Amino acid sequence: MIEIKDLNYSYKRSGHKVFENFSLSLQENRIYGLLGKNGTGKSTLLYLISGLLFPKKGSIIVDGMKTTQRRAEMLSEMFLVSETYNLPATSLKNYIKANRLFYPNFSDEILRKCLATFEIDESVRLNHLSMGQTKKVYMSMALATNSKYLFMDEPTNGLDIPSKSQFRKVVAENMSEDRMMIISTHQVHDIENLLDHILIIDEIGKKMDSSVADICDKYVFEYRTPSEMDDVLYAEPSLQGNAVIAPRGEKEETNINLELLFNAVVSNKI
Repeated sequence: MIEIKDLNYSYKRSGHKVFENFSLSLQENRIYGLLGKNGTGKSTLLYLISGLLFPKKGSIIVDGMKTTQRRAEMLSEMFLVSETYNLPATSLKNYIKANRLFYPNFSDEILRKCLATFEIDESVRLNHLSMGQTKKVYMSMALATNSKYLFMDEPTNGLDIPSKSQFRKVVAENMSEDRMMIISTHQVHDIENLLDHILIIDEIGKKMDSSVADICDKYVFEYRTPSEMDDVLYAEPSLQGNAVIAPRGEKEETNINLELLFNAVVSNKI
């Protein structure tokens, strides 16, 4: 469990305040989608939770440990896939050998399966890989650590369409009941079928903190004609008609449209 209480953080150079008295509870066995406009602190929040940045005030507690203490037993249960990174000019085998010792639950089986799904050979040299291939290697390593907490910042950037499908496959196959994953992204359609909880933040704080089940129980996401707009809460024009969010009532449950939901929440329509 991760407990964030009264978090305050601002950037030193600009003085821009990112979080003020921000509180949040995160539970195991969930894949969170962390959404927000540029500059609202999504990446910063992941770095704060990982202990790579320190809050100005407030606390972040992970399984009873303060992230500012950076205790080895806490860090060994975390892995952050940042949006940009540089892997060393070495072979994948050497990279794995050098890093696996930090993670007591490292799984060679998960690594082999992920690399096979991504069609990456374990003998490759990291400096010979394309951006997309490098990201696949890094995400395979992240999942193979078997860490309890896995944070991903824009994981599908740089991936082609087949690779995005492969990404969803390896994530779904390697979730477990004691694991938590937070995915921060603007590419919402790449991940919306993976998520079971939605977090939307802005400059003030939380705009939404709700499970996908609760959202789909409360709303329907549909396409409607102009004559069917009486109970609509939010709508956007599209080639299929008006994409709308409306109260569900007695209607059948629909799949979530995460882009539509995000736009409705940030415009204060729901």
